[in-house]
Order: sequence, then C-alpha cells, then structure tokens
Amino acid sequence: MSLLSPRHVEFDRLHNFRDFGGYATADGRRVLSGRLYRSDSLGKLAGEDVTRFAALGVRTVIDLRYSSEIEAGGRVPDRDGLAYHHLSIEHRPYDQAQLTGAVEPVRFLADRYAEVAADGAAELAAALRIIAADSAPLVLHCASGKDRTGLVAALVLSLLGVEAGNVVADYALSGLATERLVADWQTWHTGRPLIWPHYGTAPAGVMEVFLAELAGRYGSVRDYVTRYLGVPDLVIAELQDRYLAD
Repeated sequence: MSLLSPRHVEFDRLHNFRDFGGYATADGRRVLSGRLYRSDSLGKLAGEDVTRFAALGVRTVIDLRYSSEIEAGGRVPDRDGLAYHHLSIEHRPYDQAQLTGAVEPVRFLADRYAEVAADGAAELAAALRIIAADSAPLVLHCASGKDRTGLVAALVLSLLGVEAGNVVADYALSGLATERLVADWQTWHTGRPLIWPHYGTAPAGVMEVFLAELAGRYGSVRDYVTRYLGVPDLVIAELQDRYLAD
C-alpha cells in the first residue's frame, strides 16, 4: 500500500494508523512524535503487520470499542510488555451504515460525539489518566479510528495546547482512509447494503462543531476535563510534561 499522508504508518491490513504527535502548541512547544498513535481496529493485525506493529515499540493499547466489537473482530495480539485497556466510551449504539442519505454528517456526528462526551465520563477520564502516565508509545483505537478515537485524540491535543485548527485537521485526516474503510466494511458485511453515503467520512466541520459546542457548554476543553470528567490539573500537567518538548 502507499501511505495516505506523512502521518500514516504503513500496514497491509490497517488503513488509518497514524502518529498524532508533532503538532506545534500555542506557546511555542511541540508535541513529541512517535509517542501517540491512533488507529482503526488492531484486531486486524496479522502476518507481517504484527512485526511492523512491534517495531514501533508500543507499550500501551487503549481499545475504545464495545465488547461485542471485540468479540466479533478480535483484539490486539498479546505481546510481552504490552498493556491493554478496554474502555468503551460510547454508551448509545447506532448503525452508521444503515442511515439514510438524508442524514447530514456534520450535525449528526457532532451530536453523537456530544453524547459520548456526556455519557462516557468515567471511561474518558480513565483514558486520559492512562495517557498521562508513563505508558507511551501508545495507541488509541476503535473500529475505524475516526469517531471515538478522534474524540479522545482531540481532547489530548487540546489539553496539550495544540490550536483548534490543527486539532480539526488531524481529525479530518481520517477522510483519506474512507475508501479503504468502506471496503473493509463491505468485506465483513457481505450481503448487507451500505446505505449511508457518508460512511467513513471525516468532514472537518464535525470536529469544529463538536469542539465549539463543548466549549460553549463547559467553558473550554480543559474545563470540561477538570470539572465534568473530574481529571485534576495535576494529571494535565503530567500529560504536558510527558508529551511536550521545547
């Protein structure tokens, strides 16, 4: 396969595995590269991809999927020294593939992300604590590496001081993998029609709306994390100490 972007890491079976470090922060620092990765389902790892994954030195995997998705699609292969955390942050299941073409993606997905932000407080707080601990290199992933993974990555980048435009741009990179994610869905669901024409897309407006409305409701991403999720400033300071360089 050819790389989708300079941030994407080459795998045969993973289509949305990428580094979400390297961004500049508003105060002139930079998020470290090679420490924070995001991906579609690591249950797809097999063959040479297992060797490629091991070469990254990943120490921690945070799996954001439902238990039913793990049972159907598998989880990251066991490896000595690899910590695995299952934190299902989404509490209201929905089937994107079966939505009608009349459903507009920006408003629909921003509303789903807001539900996750409201419902998944315990799991989101746990994920941020794990990331702030000495657990990198690490990978966040869900099924496509776009929605649930995109939400957590956006929180992390925002807490690290990355400007909103770059947080949104990082989210939108998942759109480069849309064609391959759709092909995967069709392989796994033979005989079922894929109805929603926006399945697997990542319009920048989704994250723009979500972040703006989160700030409108809670004051800022940091206020949401400290006041609603109950993650103390000390953990945010640890996150910044671990992942920022001058």
